[in-house]
Amino acid sequence: MNGKHLAGVAAGIMGMVLSVSAQNYNAPEDAQPAPQDDGHWHHWDPDHLYHSQEMSIDLYGVGLLHESDFNNGVRARHDLRYGGGAGLNVFFTRYIGIGADADSITFHHSFVDTTTGNLIFRMPIPGTGLAPYLFGGAGYQFQGIDQVVGGGGVGLEIRLVQHFSFFVDARYMAAQKTDDFGIGRAGVRLSF
Repeated sequence: MNGKHLAGVAAGIMGMVLSVSAQNYNAPEDAQPAPQDDGHWHHWDPDHLYHSQEMSIDLYGVGLLHESDFNNGVRARHDLRYGGGAGLNVFFTRYIGIGADADSITFHHSFVDTTTGNLIFRMPIPGTGLAPYLFGGAGYQFQGIDQVVGGGGVGLEIRLVQHFSFFVDARYMAAQKTDDFGIGRAGVRLSF
């Protein structure tokens, strides 16, 4: 799937989400203020799970698809490799935030293989606890050959309570010196 196809799929998903959101928010007489956050875990209230001024920590498993590296001067192509990672996200509004993450796939050259910074646009679906999101940005890869990487992707966050959720996402990464590759992540998100 090339970048144009990925962008088309992402735009279609966000269009559907925006349509559902517009239908649910067009009744201001039904609007209620968000409850005050007292710092405790709240019971299921899907309309008030995503907030502005929110920070979260991600812990996840990661898989890389069709990724290349250079070990001892020899180029090696890996069809699928696994690892883990961690990230930090800050949402300035309920919908727009920034994030940084670091992945570790191999310990041959450095503990951290890839770092990225992303702009994130999420659209919580009222009444569900679900929030699809788009993200894109750039970073650096430290795997035998140092290079700039950049790309974007789509994801879904499933928030069960205000401070805990599961997420899954996929992204296409364009690489400066090696072949482009895909990254998939699945993990937990702790929000504050």
